[in-house]
Amino acid sequence: MSTSIFSKKPLNVKVVGRNLDDLLPLLRQFPVNLVDKDPDLVITYGGDGALLGAERDFPGIPKFPLRDARQNPKCPKHTEAATLEKLFAGELKTDNLLKLVAETPNGDQLTGINDIVITRKVVSSAIRYRIWIDGELHRPQVVADSLVVSTPFGSTGYFQSITNGNFLTGIGLAFNNAMDLQRYSVIDQASQITVELLRGPAVMMTDNDPKLIELDTNAQVRLRLSDNSTTVFGLEVFRCLDCYDLRKNGIPTS
Repeated sequence: MSTSIFSKKPLNVKVVGRNLDDLLPLLRQFPVNLVDKDPDLVITYGGDGALLGAERDFPGIPKFPLRDARQNPKCPKHTEAATLEKLFAGELKTDNLLKLVAETPNGDQLTGINDIVITRKVVSSAIRYRIWIDGELHRPQVVADSLVVSTPFGSTGYFQSITNGNFLTGIGLAFNNAMDLQRYSVIDQASQITVELLRGPAVMMTDNDPKLIELDTNAQVRLRLSDNSTTVFGLEVFRCLDCYDLRKNGIPTS
């Protein structure tokens, strides 16, 4: 979906997040209807977690993530008022975020825009797993704390903390605390991934979703990119490095 949604006036908007009393007076200056159901656009006010939660609650609906000013200082270019002006003028960059899907043979499924993680259930014991890529054995055995399967968008999170790097295309596999010290692979985004748990128990999760799927020894999981993506406006603002430096250095808001 393109910026053409902003030609609709008024636009049906759902707002989620924290400190909404700071945002709503600014938002009401634009031609919007604030709704709870069937929005044209979801605005998240907070951090990464607000965006991830909004995608679970409103999958596929275009999103505009905006960091809340109380906990996230802004550089002069990216105040709420200035960014909202650009949003409704259709001047913010549009990105389509890829989504990962994980499925088990018994029908359990998880979908996420950041990553899907298979991790140890018992903290004192590592898990063992093997990985196939498009039917070919990729890793015959990995002994590690977890496996992180990441999208490019999610690669700046947990994937980066394991590998000290991120990527722009493909699917990333990060092996957390792997005994053989191999930390990651990046594979083609069309790949079909199969993971077999050689030693469990383990749990599988996605993004910040509280839902967990328990996996026993010999369980198999198939992972792939979803056929669906989600339109997001203004990631260049949401991930502005100047704003990030202010947050990192603890500069208070005015």
